[in-house]
Amino acid sequence: MPLFRSLVMATVVFFMDRVSKWIVIEFMDLPRRIYIEVYPPYINFMMAWNEGINFGLFGSSNDFTRYFLIALAFAIVVGLVFWVRNKVGWLVPLCVGAIIGGAMGNVLDRVVYGAVADFLNVSCCGRINPYAFNVADIAIFAGAFGLIIFGDPKRKR
Repeated sequence: MPLFRSLVMATVVFFMDRVSKWIVIEFMDLPRRIYIEVYPPYINFMMAWNEGINFGLFGSSNDFTRYFLIALAFAIVVGLVFWVRNKVGWLVPLCVGAIIGGAMGNVLDRVVYGAVADFLNVSCCGRINPYAFNVADIAIFAGAFGLIIFGDPKRKR
């Protein structure tokens, strides 16, 4: 049952990520427009193609990096699937599912576009944020944070 919960959550996250990227990339044509004000100065759409990991770290436009990051994401997903199978409760499987769905959304970007499509830009308090992220990134972060909070193996959930 925990694996089923994880896979349902992964499917929901993957679908939300794909729909949001389709709207922004295809429908709103953000790659051509580059920047769209949504709720300035707090929330804007800003097109960024991330060839690396978080914040473009280790980014490179070569195929080795691209395929290495795809393989790494698959390895992490497989590890999480095996790890979550015997968990008790529903919080940890949902967190794992969020990570899996986000990882697979970003993997599909790397396969289709050659890089991860980032478009959400959030700024606050007079500081302009130069970085962008996407729905998959939010899910990965939220899932990892949830595992830190709820993943204590001594507690039953």
